Amino acid sequence: MLHKLKKIDVPIVVILLCFMAISTALVYSATLTGNAELTFDPKKLALIYVVSLLGFTAAMIVDYRVLTKVAYYLYGVGIVLLIAVYFLGVNLNGARGWFRLGFGLDFQPVELVKIILIVTLASFMAKRRGETLQLARDVVPVGLLAALPIGLVVIQPDIGNAIILCVILLGMFWIGNIRLSYVLIGSTVFIGSAALFLYLFKHYYDPLKAYLEAKDITTHWMPRILTLIDPSSASSNARYHVDNAIRAIGSGSLLGEKYLQGSSVHSNFIPVVYTDSIFVVVGEEFGFVGSSALLLMYFVLIYRMILISLHCKNYSGSYIVVGIVSMLVYQIFQNIGMMIGIMPLTGITLPFISYGGTSLLINMIAMGLVMSIKLHDDMLLDED
Repeated sequence: MLHKLKKIDVPIVVILLCFMAISTALVYSATLTGNAELTFDPKKLALIYVVSLLGFTAAMIVDYRVLTKVAYYLYGVGIVLLIAVYFLGVNLNGARGWFRLGFGLDFQPVELVKIILIVTLASFMAKRRGETLQLARDVVPVGLLAALPIGLVVIQPDIGNAIILCVILLGMFWIGNIRLSYVLIGSTVFIGSAALFLYLFKHYYDPLKAYLEAKDITTHWMPRILTLIDPSSASSNARYHVDNAIRAIGSGSLLGEKYLQGSSVHSNFIPVVYTDSIFVVVGEEFGFVGSSALLLMYFVLIYRMILISLHCKNYSGSYIVVGIVSMLVYQIFQNIGMMIGIMPLTGITLPFISYGGTSLLINMIAMGLVMSIKLHDDMLLDED
């Protein structure tokens, strides 16, 4: 095992440790205001980091091919968790998607399901050994495997994480060598459906909202979409979060207002800034330069992961890395995009930076899985 540890991708490890230091500094700044819902607790934060590093190490040591052998069992566990959380979970931020564990800790099973879905799809698609995916034999079964957890997440309702699962599916299809004709058909259907949805949403917003509320269905997501597609029609309350986020990031200018000097953050103009809106702290206090530096670190991380995928001898390993890359790239784009007004506001965290135990733990396990692929991919095994 010691000779395999020499294969550790040092740049990835260094970047992850830097992210922890950056996250600690940003969360501290975001919780300085007396109105913050979170009290900065270095002991709790240290515990989260220790558990996350243990998760990373465990995932790195375990041969990833063991997980592909039991992928369908893991998939079953993930489905059971999503069903259980719908009936037994607690409602946070308008979605019933968390288990309350006690001691101030919550667990969001959809975060774990992301990794499970990636491993399951990789296990299934690796059996084709890079052959072009066939519609009935491959595309439909893979789509159905993803459709079940996506549907269970949608009814929570957690549209943001449901979209992440869709992005993972698309990334896996892409690396799995799907036919161009299927891509064109799927793109046409998606664009047409999206256009129809946006038209109906904009023109029938009030009756749709009244109908959903009459059925006791959560509608907190509707003003967020309206704010994106038609800001002039959205109420000031609906625009409050995004408008203040844009204003705060813009105030950072080139070099920022300096660390611990973010006026918008410390005046509590940005709700729960230490979680989903943590990028506001980066933009306001460190400006364009600091934001660019953070994006550059993400770029290097993704680049190193893609290199691992390209050099992997086993199809399942390459597919897993691409699935994780798809997940992280979309989360980064979505989180930053919603803070600058180009994406709808969702509850998606900024990977490795936002405060949140479940999100950080799962992302670190995902990176441990990537490292496991680099460490254990020393021989070509059967993809059965």
